[in-house]
Amino acid sequence: MDLRKLKKLIDLVQESGIAELEITEGEERVRIARGGAVSVIPLAAAPAPAASAGAPPQAAPATAAAGGAVPAPAAEGHVVKAPMVGTFYRAPAPDAKPFVEAGDVVKEGQTICVIEAMKLMNEIEADASGTIKAILVENGQPVEYGQALFIIG
Repeated sequence: MDLRKLKKLIDLVQESGIAELEITEGEERVRIARGGAVSVIPLAAAPAPAASAGAPPQAAPATAAAGGAVPAPAAEGHVVKAPMVGTFYRAPAPDAKPFVEAGDVVKEGQTICVIEAMKLMNEIEADASGTIKAILVENGQPVEYGQALFIIG
């Protein structure tokens, strides 16, 4: 679904005061809940409709199976979280080498990835110095606000 259309839908929910909006378009379903999260789920992976209207939305079960976000390891360290919703990229261009690899030493302020949001490439910088212990998201995968991206030790 087009990011501009999603932005307009989010604005509509915020301005109108409605609690929840759900739209199905082709193979995708979008549910926007006021004060909640926005989710785009392919219909094949969409959960069955909830029995009660007050039930919280379920996570898409196909996310991990389709190579989505890697489960967070039990590694200790500083977690770098996504500052926005968008698409995660490890490199500045498809044919370029990644900004960082696991085991690389980074300094605070160093660019470690890019998140594309609404056709804009946003460089994400390390907010702590240390060694990249883990990269928690696969290249090209969608990320949510506050989702763990890296662990720096």
